[in-house]
Amino acid sequence: MEDLFQVGVITQTHGIRGEVKVFPTTDDAARFEDLKQVLLDTGKGTLTLEIENVRYFKQFVILKFKGYDNINDIERYKRCPLLVERSAAVPLEEDEYYIADMIGMQVVTDQGEDFGVLKDVMETGANDVYVIAHKTAGEVLVPAIKDCILEVDIPGRKMKIHVMDGLI
Repeated sequence: MEDLFQVGVITQTHGIRGEVKVFPTTDDAARFEDLKQVLLDTGKGTLTLEIENVRYFKQFVILKFKGYDNINDIERYKRCPLLVERSAAVPLEEDEYYIADMIGMQVVTDQGEDFGVLKDVMETGANDVYVIAHKTAGEVLVPAIKDCILEVDIPGRKMKIHVMDGLI
């Protein structure tokens, strides 16, 4: 299971005082107000950044990090992901899962047949849609509804589905 979850990506600097514009990749952008720190993935390692200020601009979150008071201090981190540890992740409700824990799990049918591997989760308005790499049909889109998703075993890395008529 993943220990770090991405909550956003620095898109660009904002002003000259070290603020950055962040595209949130979390369900709730307001969660940045509760975070005291984030981990910056530099590509060569991680750097712990303490959040000093949070505000919003359109679909972006504007963050100011403690100790970064100039555009030149922060500019090199454009396009870098911001991560949080699992312990700082949003708590899950019943029948909710972290997408990072689901990617790559084996998918089997309720008949016990191997169906494929979960490759991606598309978040739509009504319900999520699972993108499953099927051995012969290519990518198959399965709605994340109780009629289709029968069981999700995160520790066992397995999902059991019911293949509805017309799905393949």
